[in-house]
Amino acid sequence: MTSAVDAGAGDAVARSAALIGEHAGAHPPRLALVLGSGLGAVADAIAGPVVLPYATLPGFPSSAVAGHRNRLVLGTLGGLPVACLQGRAHVYEGAGFGAMAVPIRALRRVGVATLLATNAAGSLHQALLPGRLMLIADHINFMGGNPLTGANDPAVGPRFPALRDAYDPALRERLKAAAHRCAIDLAEGIYLACAGPNFETPAEIRAFRSLGADAVGMSTVPEVILARHCGLAVAAISVISNLGEGLTPAPVSHDAALAAAERAAGDLGRLIADFCASEGKDFHHQDTKDTKERS
Repeated sequence: MTSAVDAGAGDAVARSAALIGEHAGAHPPRLALVLGSGLGAVADAIAGPVVLPYATLPGFPSSAVAGHRNRLVLGTLGGLPVACLQGRAHVYEGAGFGAMAVPIRALRRVGVATLLATNAAGSLHQALLPGRLMLIADHINFMGGNPLTGANDPAVGPRFPALRDAYDPALRERLKAAAHRCAIDLAEGIYLACAGPNFETPAEIRAFRSLGADAVGMSTVPEVILARHCGLAVAAISVISNLGEGLTPAPVSHDAALAAAERAAGDLGRLIADFCASEGKDFHHQDTKDTKERS
């Protein structure tokens, strides 16, 4: 069976990791951010930004979808070294389920320990309105594929990775604390991923709701699986950009969803900045402790 990740992925990981490490210098990233549709402005808060277009990084796939800037931004948020992926490749673009393998694995190789993914998603409930943020507690994979299909490299991760705590409970608690400090009404729920690109039918929305899902989108799950496979801790946040088809008289459109996501990006940016500032304090405390122990 052919792997979802091409045979040259290992070499691309090594080359991209080397380039990222060279540009990161003495402070390699500890947290990776993946910014979804309309959420790229979150990266504007990064201090000391070093911008690397995806085209300069081997194996980094570009997206042609509006709202994705296709670049990696290195720098700090709240004192925490971060790597921000402004854009992701989608299954519906023909990129394949493993398209994000090289970015995730390259960032892991340069020192990233945590992945915080974001996306724009449709709500399955009238009470979860556009503009709200939803912390993902778990997911349902309805995409019809998996990024780990094919040959497994045990040096990267296990053949059969467990996803019991795919979304790290401790990270979720710290994000809830950050939301409280920022006075942001953070929902929590189950994300269901479809391959897209069409929006869901009203019948599908009803079916997904009956399965226990709270929001639906077309991304994130492949990245989460890849990240957990290679040992990263993961958290994810959906920006609710629309109500699912059948829950409102107006038809769902990408333009409207994108505009709603852009409006909610301010709250998402404040939440991530506060979270990173808190994580940055712990990072610098540990860094100082390690320096003293080595001296």
